[in-house]
Amino acid sequence: MAKLRVGVVSPEREIWSGEADMVIAKTVDGEIGIMPQHAPVLGVLVEGGVLRVKRGGGEEDLVAAVHGGFISVADNEVSVLAEAAELGSEVDVAAARDALARAQASVEANQDDADAAVEAKRAKARLQAAGEDV
Repeated sequence: MAKLRVGVVSPEREIWSGEADMVIAKTVDGEIGIMPQHAPVLGVLVEGGVLRVKRGGGEEDLVAAVHGGFISVADNEVSVLAEAAELGSEVDVAAARDALARAQASVEANQDDADAAVEAKRAKARLQAAGEDV
């Protein structure tokens, strides 16, 4: 079976690159699953989404918290250009839980606090990528 060539980058660094059987990402138009031979597509990633890369062959799925950016698919190549991203294995769970609690408290105190709402989404995505219940 054909494989996808996948690259996940942010302005700071290359997060991951390799081959995969499937990529699942959350876009502003909904969740999208990409498999080999997928039609070309360009999507806008949501703020505080989770990216899943199913590598197959008994390898563990790669999971990352992705905060905005784009996903591009063409010729069995998937490029994820994230504004910010973090592998689930790199997440400091205690710090993410603390950030979520602070952001939620700020949102409760001021419903119009858009920055706190974004921080809450990011913290939830980081915890989900790390395999934690949110």
